Parts: sequence; C-alpha cells; structure tokens
Amino acid sequence: MQLKKINSKLQQALVENNLTEANELQQETFSAIKSGVDAVIQSPHGSGKTTTIALNVIQRMEKAVGESTRALVLVEDKEKVLATVELFKQYANYSDLRVFGAHEKGDIDYDKNQISLGCDILVGTPIKINDMFASAGFNMNTIKMFVVDDIDEMLRKRLETTILRLSNSVEKTQRLFFCSTITEKVEVLAEKIMIEPLFFEAG
Repeated sequence: MQLKKINSKLQQALVENNLTEANELQQETFSAIKSGVDAVIQSPHGSGKTTTIALNVIQRMEKAVGESTRALVLVEDKEKVLATVELFKQYANYSDLRVFGAHEKGDIDYDKNQISLGCDILVGTPIKINDMFASAGFNMNTIKMFVVDDIDEMLRKRLETTILRLSNSVEKTQRLFFCSTITEKVEVLAEKIMIEPLFFEAG
C-alpha cells in the first residue's frame, strides 16, 4: 500500500491481506492522522473506515510499550468488537502490539485482568469501557489515540454522555471520529471535545 512513510512491517501485513492500493479515504487522511491532529472523517458504509482506523492506529503505536493502554477504539456492539480486534491482529501481525476487545457480554473482572497484563490497543463498546474505567479497570491518562467508529450511530443511541465522560478522562490525546454522516450531533460533540478538528468527507 503506497502511503507516505508507512511502517514497512505494517505495509507487509496489508499486502498479505490483499490491500495493495490505498483508497481515497486512506490517501486523504493518512498524513493528517499521522501528524496527531483531531479529525472527523465521513465516508460511506463499506468504504474501509475500520481498515483506515486499524492501519493508522498500528502506524502510530508501532510496537508494544509498557503495560498501559495507549489507543482506545470505541465501536458499536459485540460483533463489531470481535471483527475489529480480528482486523487489528491481521494488520499488526509483524509487530508485538497487544490488542484486546471488551464488550457487555464479557466478564468485567476477566477483562480487567487481561488489560492489566499489558495492552496497547483496547477495542470496546462505550458502555463496557465506561464500566471498566469507573471500577478502576485501567488508566485513561495513558491514551494517545481516542477513536470512535460509527460515531453517528452511537449518538443516535444517545451515548454522547458516556463518550464525553470517557473523553474528559484523558488529559491529552488525539481524538478521531469516523462516521457515515456528519450529523449536527457529531459536529456539536466534535467542537466540544476536539482541538481545531479537521473535517474530511471522502466518497
């Protein structure tokens, strides 16, 4: 995949998964996300948003560091947690990055124990992550990337208070929203928690 200064191990894993060409979404956003800015990224269903999240998070995290979680990726439900974790593991195949998924149907004590053993990238539903954080499950202050996939769908389910609470628990981080439609609610939340966010509309 031809993206400027992409990690060679990540590139190798992408090629092995038949991702040899960056699509419009990935080309438009890669440099901006890599630079650490806050952004709201709109792209249609099926356009590779989750792949874009995975390759950008792996690019920035690069390798395992310490025990604390450095990237938090919020997704809609258990099915999306499982699919996203699987995608991360495929693309991080040549790194030692540790990826873990948490959802409402999982055991909270087991999840907290697994995370405490060392986790670089945590994928989870907002409610489960909030429950874990509220019970001292992990330290939010080490989060370097705070990513929400399908933010428009989550706000339709009235999860803005939960997402806002989690975001406010991190002092300094890069915040990224991915959505199919930049709704008014998405704009309002972005302006509330992001620093001079860039808006991308692909496809």
